[in-house]
Amino acid sequence: MSIFEVRHLSKRFGDLEVLKDISMTIEPGEIVSIIGPSGSGKSTFLRCATLLETMEHGTMKYQGNVVCEERPGHGAVYAPGRTLKKMRAFFGLVFQNFNLFPHWTVLKNIIDAPISVQGRPKEEVLAAAKALLKRMGLESKADAYPCQLSGGQQQRVSIARALISKPQIIFFDEPTSALDPELTSEILKVIKDLAAAHMTMVIVTHEIEFARHVSDRVIFMADGVIVEQGPPEEVIGNPKHPRTQAFLRKLSHADN
Repeated sequence: MSIFEVRHLSKRFGDLEVLKDISMTIEPGEIVSIIGPSGSGKSTFLRCATLLETMEHGTMKYQGNVVCEERPGHGAVYAPGRTLKKMRAFFGLVFQNFNLFPHWTVLKNIIDAPISVQGRPKEEVLAAAKALLKRMGLESKADAYPCQLSGGQQQRVSIARALISKPQIIFFDEPTSALDPELTSEILKVIKDLAAAHMTMVIVTHEIEFARHVSDRVIFMADGVIVEQGPPEEVIGNPKHPRTQAFLRKLSHADN
């Protein structure tokens, strides 16, 4: 059974249709990178997938559990709130700007949701948090505040916060866009380690070479639609669609 499935997703803000008939299935252990120009709808798609935005039309499921379904005349109708609360345990989300609570310590940023939202025992969550901090190379930073950390360290804390809830899938929204090149490589290594551990991931990224090397599948989005998708050696190495070709050509020129 697929971990995540969305069919015919559409989303608009006022008169602007940002997503147009998006369909996608993510299988267990699969790593999918979503690339495309700014304004193509990539981040909005992630926000719909993680229930931060509601979609107008379409059906969405996590492991076969219906999050919302299309009903004639009503559009996308969402499951009751208590069901959606359970669904949130299926996924984690890592933001591009970290989104840590500045007045909380690193440890509290990680443990608060599992204890207060999931209702897990505090001792179990504390042990898991300390193990994650060690895994992220941050065991000495448990009592630090976000302002005392580098951008790369803050992003590693936000990854630990996503992992603590034991999600089936993690969504990354441009996880390196706020970082300088040295810190970017630090975060890409963490994601590669997660990939080696067979974590299911959907990564919105502008790091094309990273997408080429870590992904099972690459999706190119433009103007709110999926233009092309397939193995990275095809979509990045030998794109078929003129829109994909133009995007990658423009990127290669910018790098030279």
